[in-house]
Amino acid sequence: MPYDPELRGNGCPVFKKCGGCQLQNLTYPEQLRYKQGRCVALLGRFGHVGRIIGMEEPYHYRCKVQAGFAKTRAGLVSGVYQSGSGRVVPVEGCMIEDEVCSGAVAHVRDTLRELRIRPWDGRTGDVRHVLVRRGLYSGELMVVVVTQTRQLPSKNAFVENLLRRMPGITTVVHNVCADPLPLTLGRENEALYGAGSIVDTLLGKTFRISPNSFYQVNPAMTGTLYRTALDFLDLKGSETLLDAYCGTGTIGIAASDSAGRVIGVELNSDAVRDAKLNARMNGADNAEFYRGDATAFMEAMAERGEKLDALVMDPPRAGSSARFIRSAVKAAPERIVYVSCEPETLARDLALFTGSGYRVRRIQPVDMFPHTKHCEVVASLTRDSASR
Repeated sequence: MPYDPELRGNGCPVFKKCGGCQLQNLTYPEQLRYKQGRCVALLGRFGHVGRIIGMEEPYHYRCKVQAGFAKTRAGLVSGVYQSGSGRVVPVEGCMIEDEVCSGAVAHVRDTLRELRIRPWDGRTGDVRHVLVRRGLYSGELMVVVVTQTRQLPSKNAFVENLLRRMPGITTVVHNVCADPLPLTLGRENEALYGAGSIVDTLLGKTFRISPNSFYQVNPAMTGTLYRTALDFLDLKGSETLLDAYCGTGTIGIAASDSAGRVIGVELNSDAVRDAKLNARMNGADNAEFYRGDATAFMEAMAERGEKLDALVMDPPRAGSSARFIRSAVKAAPERIVYVSCEPETLARDLALFTGSGYRVRRIQPVDMFPHTKHCEVVASLTRDSASR
């Protein structure tokens, strides 16, 4: 879809049913103004809020696509889970999904239909949903089929059929998940074809992406987001940087060329395994990654008297915790960069930091999710001289 700044989303046939693109009724410039105003209202008391950075082409940016399946009178359909009801809304094309990923979903649906593999309906059936990831720059494509049990009927035929329909698929993975929540993944993965993971590049680094790894869904804007974070860190080459909530190590490894030592901490063991592999692939010998709680890790560092120069944190939408912030203040890094996906929880956490001897220096919104209400914000803080 070519970018038209005056286009409103009422051209989407499932806009009101889906609930995913809450701002589709606004033109893209109107969306940016709305998000800018919200960030100013929530964060303006801490300092100047920079002008939001938007996308040049705000369509088909999601390189991670998930779809559910349902049996209807018309046959097997694929689509999104409706916000609130949990029903599958049939979708043939989505203005924010990567078109290659959307095509892969359609091929999976048609393969399931041809082989008469039943969707899981909460009581019976086999396939719960599908997850598709594409490396924007590598072009590699991963299809993850999620089932309720370890049984995937006609497993070999499924793979052969799918690859015949879409030979560009790099890997096919079978994931087992009994969690009743929709669109969740289990811990058990079996590679049916290929390596079971894909790779992509970001800021000149190569990263492995496995089914359970966190990797930003909009890689076209992730570079902008992380470059902003690195600019705010302003590393000189000798600092010790702690990357809290490090995931697969993307920010820490990107910062490794400018730091003396990078320490990444993450609770997800799959992500830590990927982070270690990513560090080796990129020759980041000064980056080390640990599975654990970042709060406890910082507390232990402080007890050992280890110096921490800078902290970068990228917590989930719920934000950080008061205990984490107390531990960060005790560790006393000179600079803190907070990457947030929810301005409201960022405002709450900045209030705790500024009440404990830190000052907000810069605030920069980045529109990672056009047509939705969500917005990323990068904030930098420095320790007040009176607190040293």
